[in-house]
Amino acid sequence: MLKKVSHIAIAVNSIEKALERFNLLFGKPSDIELVESQKVRVCFYKVGDVRIELVQPSSEDSPVAKFIASRGEGVHHIAFEVEGIQNVLDRLAESKFELIDKKPRAGAEGRLVAFLHPVSTNRVLIELTEEKKME
Repeated sequence: MLKKVSHIAIAVNSIEKALERFNLLFGKPSDIELVESQKVRVCFYKVGDVRIELVQPSSEDSPVAKFIASRGEGVHHIAFEVEGIQNVLDRLAESKFELIDKKPRAGAEGRLVAFLHPVSTNRVLIELTEEKKME
């Protein structure tokens, strides 16, 4: 069902400030992208076979803004690459996983994304992602 770890996301108040530190660790990131559907700005670092995503809220009502307000900056979610994201979501729902997204939505880099609720995954926010554009 899960092909590989796609990325690990780190919630930050300011991507620009975080870049000052993370560029020393990871090198040059991708361009910063606004993901309006999720109310965030993101950029990615390639580290071996995994990417590190910096994610900054772009509005006060962003879920990431709420996360930072309650928990502070830090690891936000782990994303896994899947094939056939809607089929995976349907199978997880049948297995009594609580889904944040019953249908995939547009994510960064033109990918399809969907999130599993942390109550079903021992308090870890998990994102499913597929390299496929929304139709």
